[in-house]
Amino acid sequence: MKKAILNRFLNYLSVDKGLALNSIRSYERDLDAYLHFLKVDNPGEAAAVDIAAFLASLSERGISPASAARSLAAIRGFHKYLIIDGLAQHDPTTNLETPRGWKRLPKTLSAADVEALLKQPDNSNRISVRDRAMLELLYATGLRVSELIGLRVQNVNLERGFLLVMGKGSKERVVPMGDAAIRAIEEYLSDARQSLLQGKESELLFISQQRKGMTRQTFWERIKLYAIKAGIPQNVSPHTLRHSFATHLLDNGADLRSVQAMLGHSDVSTTQIYTHVSRERLKRIHEKYHPRG
Repeated sequence: MKKAILNRFLNYLSVDKGLALNSIRSYERDLDAYLHFLKVDNPGEAAAVDIAAFLASLSERGISPASAARSLAAIRGFHKYLIIDGLAQHDPTTNLETPRGWKRLPKTLSAADVEALLKQPDNSNRISVRDRAMLELLYATGLRVSELIGLRVQNVNLERGFLLVMGKGSKERVVPMGDAAIRAIEEYLSDARQSLLQGKESELLFISQQRKGMTRQTFWERIKLYAIKAGIPQNVSPHTLRHSFATHLLDNGADLRSVQAMLGHSDVSTTQIYTHVSRERLKRIHEKYHPRG
């Protein structure tokens, strides 16, 4: 019974919500663990105490805060669906709070660290020219790494300075980019890209040494290398630049809805976490510099 209901929910996510396959698989993994833990055969009969016990079991197993929060989000969505589909009479997650410490603030770089990172590719060869274009574009637009490596040449309008991005759930959005990113891409397109392709054709913008599209892992390794060269102590990932993009925009006066649109968040509450990052930074500055801090 549990498996059949889960399959109905996954089909709902695919057909009604239009979620991408990777997102659906993530829901499936989290909910498989949850349903296996439940003692009741009918998930619609689960109580808040059952969910709290499951969350406690995740903590005991050493599951990371981010993974635990993701599981809780999947459980909330699942129980809301059960009510919509008439499979349950109540939502046991209604008054269930996220345990303190599970909602971590995203790691960001200072503006100075970002500048240092962007300067590391020295444009001395086709790889560094490509890498600089990728880093500049990532910080200029806040793209997800999957969106960055999936960019097609036809979706980049350098004359008008914007990208057409295919985001989560196959939803398109238009994202502006600045002059620095435009110049870096123009330089990459002028010679480096064709040199990497070696006569082969590709619709993808960024090309690997194997004459194929870039992989997430390859770009992850490249960005970590440049962070080390820049002397940045914290672990830097492509998502760190996405977080930095959003935080720096808000720090400099951008409105939340505009940042939400550029990031491709379906819910503004997801974007609001970056306002917390800004407040945390202000608090640290106050504590450091105020004479009675």
